[in-house]
Amino acid sequence: MSRLAKSLSYVGLTVALGLVVEGHAEEAGNFGYGQTATAEQIAGWDIDVRPDGMGLPPGGATPEDGEMLYEEKCASCHGSFGEGVGRYPVLAGGEGTLTEARPEKTVGSFWPYASTLWDYIHRAMPFTVPESLTDEEVYATTAYVLYLNDLIEYDFELTQENLADIEMPNKDGFFFDDRPDVKARRCMKNCKKAGSIQITSEPEVSEDADSGADEVVAVEQPAEGQAVYQQACAVCHAAGIGEAPIPGDTAAWSPRLALGRGTLIESALNGKGIMPAKGGQSQLTDVAVIAAVDHIISLSAKQ
Repeated sequence: MSRLAKSLSYVGLTVALGLVVEGHAEEAGNFGYGQTATAEQIAGWDIDVRPDGMGLPPGGATPEDGEMLYEEKCASCHGSFGEGVGRYPVLAGGEGTLTEARPEKTVGSFWPYASTLWDYIHRAMPFTVPESLTDEEVYATTAYVLYLNDLIEYDFELTQENLADIEMPNKDGFFFDDRPDVKARRCMKNCKKAGSIQITSEPEVSEDADSGADEVVAVEQPAEGQAVYQQACAVCHAAGIGEAPIPGDTAAWSPRLALGRGTLIESALNGKGIMPAKGGQSQLTDVAVIAAVDHIISLSAKQ
């Protein structure tokens, strides 16, 4: 069982997630929250891969297998050679820059374990549709990124058995922090027993504007639509990824524009299909997103 499955046994996390892992409920006490997690629920969370390869599924692929897949799924953000596009992360290069004032932290120059690359691609990529790749596609993409960093040959087959054997250049650049002041204590003294705790009331939410709650100050966002478009929208719309209509393509945009500006704004704010809400940039204000929509409309409306 990996770290995540084990961590579910602790009371603090079971309260936060509303889950109590079977076999630990009696030992930890039941606070009246949630229900026992099923094996299927645990398996859905238990997808981490350790540096020693534990957690990797069976399979394998070569950089050759991953080249066109990378070009299709990854290059629009990370560049055909891992150089990064716009503000998206650079994946390759950067050797010898970690001691410089502006280090280039890439997979090849900074990451200590190849397993981290497989794990991250599996759980978080592609950006617009995470966890959509098959295990074989994750192996293929991982292999190609390692190839871009000159860590494996083009015909090398990366597999469940050998991925943990890949030595990353910066593997010795990380260490465990052994300072005594960073060690957390697991237990407190004089704690109440779980069985003695009773919920006697539920919190009430006041609707009084003068209730004394902290004022929420909106973070100022760029109001210029083109800048917001480049930040949140261009990754898909500039290249037509996932059938996203390209701004300026009047044939593709005409039926969408016919739905009205309000409908387009609603889709941009709340997401539609594989398009995430606000293009995945949840920190953007509604005003900023609306500015980006108006920018796209200005490019796509018939003159």
